[in-house]
Amino acid sequence: MAKRQETILVVEDDRSLRDALAMNFQLRGYRVLAAGDGDSGLRLAVDGRPDLIVLDLMLPGLDGLEVLGQLRERDIDVPVLILSARGRTADKVDAFRLGTDDYVTKPFQLPELIARVQGMLRRRRPRLARPPLVFGEIELDEAAHTVRRAGREVELLAKEFDLLRLLARNPGKPFSREAILERVWGWDFEGTARTVDNYIHSLRQKLETDPARPRHIKTVRQVGYKLEPA
Repeated sequence: MAKRQETILVVEDDRSLRDALAMNFQLRGYRVLAAGDGDSGLRLAVDGRPDLIVLDLMLPGLDGLEVLGQLRERDIDVPVLILSARGRTADKVDAFRLGTDDYVTKPFQLPELIARVQGMLRRRRPRLARPPLVFGEIELDEAAHTVRRAGREVELLAKEFDLLRLLARNPGKPFSREAILERVWGWDFEGTARTVDNYIHSLRQKLETDPARPRHIKTVRQVGYKLEPA
């Protein structure tokens, strides 16, 4: 089986630096996504499913700390390396409190940055083999991006999978429709709460033995939805 190509997202407004980083990562066999502002970077981080993000702090639109905070609020645990000219201790503390994994100040030595990125990716690989999330006869395998019911694979749309994963990672925790929209579709999605209802209905049809009386994907009155693992 061919080895999966790992993806690095570079969010940096300095085009020459962004292009140089992209070229160096590509030369080492990585797939690269790139963005020059915080809003585009956040969208690529959510939709592009990178394995690691190199993130500047001073960006047009959303700044790097805002991007990082929104990723962690959505339970997106991709490793993040902050690359910034802001080297004050207070800046580093803020970044680590929000969930960055490493912090490199500019100017920097390219071999050190590459080594840090490679080390972060190595440490991440075992996490990709985390055990499947199991509830009843349903099994969600995050690494393989598959869902099985009673041992048979069920085909889900990408957003159906993301929605189910959000609920399964937080068993028993109710989510409002607004919170689901923000975490699964993104803060700039222009849909309505009805979008969530439609996707929940589809998941129940595909996964519940009796969709009209769901055992796992429960409605929480006047709140939204939750997943009951039992």
